[in-house]
Amino acid sequence: MASATRVHVGVGSNLGDRVAHVDAAWLAMAALSSDGVVGRSALYESEPMGPADQPDYVNAACRFSTTLSPHALLAALQAIERREGRVRPALRWTARTLDLDVLLYGDRVIKTPDLVVPHPGIAERAFVLQPLVDLDPSLVVPGRGPVSELLDALGTHSLRPLARRSPT
Repeated sequence: MASATRVHVGVGSNLGDRVAHVDAAWLAMAALSSDGVVGRSALYESEPMGPADQPDYVNAACRFSTTLSPHALLAALQAIERREGRVRPALRWTARTLDLDVLLYGDRVIKTPDLVVPHPGIAERAFVLQPLVDLDPSLVVPGRGPVSELLDALGTHSLRPLARRSPT
């Protein structure tokens, strides 16, 4: 049996019932977890990257341990996106029901045509860093440093905490 690796996944949605899409993703990712446990950050609302004529995003992050390889994890996350109504290919940075990104795969650095880890934009995005800080302020992004320091380096941002409708 393969040993489990701790992974961090970014979660975003800006179409339909955004919180329901995020909740569905967390439940689905529990099946990818080697022990069924998924740590969840708080939810945040952020302005969209790219075209401004789209709804704001609900963003979060989660962490879990998995025995899936990096590419098998990516395929499983994309299957979850499809189940929640995401259609590919779509233009970059357009509205979507669900966006799941492999942010970190243990301390590995991966550069292939279809997967780059750490996620290339991780150090420039408060909507990624703040949820990671929620999960573990001492978490280190390989080659970049602690998430708390990366977030501090961004200065002010427009991220807004989102109150939960109900516990899940």
